[in-house]
Amino acid sequence: MEIKQMTLFYKYREQLAYLFFGGVTTGVNWSVFTLLVHFGIPFEVSNVISWLTAVMVSFCTSKFLVFKSTTKGVSGVLKEAMTFMGGRFLTGVLELGLVPFLVHIGLDGFVFGTTGLDAKILVSVAVVIGNYLMSKFLIFKS
Repeated sequence: MEIKQMTLFYKYREQLAYLFFGGVTTGVNWSVFTLLVHFGIPFEVSNVISWLTAVMVSFCTSKFLVFKSTTKGVSGVLKEAMTFMGGRFLTGVLELGLVPFLVHIGLDGFVFGTTGLDAKILVSVAVVIGNYLMSKFLIFKS
């Protein structure tokens, strides 16, 4: 890699790592869901278990690999974990409410033509940005 490219990589290392491990987390979510459904677990239960698993993977990768948090001790790590889970729960609830709301008010179907897909993508981008900002400035602040 050229020096300019390496400089850009290091400048945006945290954001690139966040996006990469977000993809890993999504893969874990979908894989666990698929596996559980394949073995006969109801999809509602599979969805909850796969979401919880993905949030745990996301916490670990965010703490140690993305934001490189140095918080030590059980109480400090527990506080980070609970704040992280609370933030993810909040953005999850927002997503569950915002997608149908955007479809209902007609802010949907302009790009992809499939009901809900425009809204889902728009809200997902907002959720990723919101999760990143919460992680950086509230949860794993240095």
